[in-house]
Amino acid sequence: MTSATERDRRSDHVEDTRAALLTAARVLFTDAGYANTRTEEIVQRARLTRGALYHHFRSKEDLFRAVLEQVESELITGLVANAAAPDDNADYWVTFRQVCQAFLDECDDPAVRRIMLVDGPAVLGWAECRAVGLPYGFGALRRSLQEAVARGVLAPQPVEPLAHLLIAAISEAALYIAAASSHEDARTQMGTALDRLLESLRS
Repeated sequence: MTSATERDRRSDHVEDTRAALLTAARVLFTDAGYANTRTEEIVQRARLTRGALYHHFRSKEDLFRAVLEQVESELITGLVANAAAPDDNADYWVTFRQVCQAFLDECDDPAVRRIMLVDGPAVLGWAECRAVGLPYGFGALRRSLQEAVARGVLAPQPVEPLAHLLIAAISEAALYIAAASSHEDARTQMGTALDRLLESLRS
């Protein structure tokens, strides 16, 4: 009979193996991109076997999906944790705008930019990429807009299309900044444009 201690050790080993694969894949996907990363490189970096990889993930794409979810989860959790709690309706929209600006700053992270914004939609497709983000970025944005409507900060309206519109605008803003010859100027200009857009929505 397997003891509880042995089961715990096996569970820890499984988690350690999965974590090692995610860490290795995240580095390689960030540096070289999904298309230029081979599974052999991932297992070599993780010091594991191909069998270990395919025990935990069905395919390279499945591994990428897990990495994308990890990156997005960390990003949104950090943004939400650092956001100031709004005291009233006016502060609520100010806080929302500040979180959107903070997102642009976080997109300077190569992992966020490459995995979330560039390779995510290309590798998984629009629908699957949005499904991954539903509990995180897109989901958080949609919930914030729903709360803004409930508070009367935004005029009553369907939130779903507005959430899609804003997530596209913010993602494109991040890519524009990343590709600009003058990163600092582009960040300032795009930040101003985004803030004007968000403020124009306010009821």
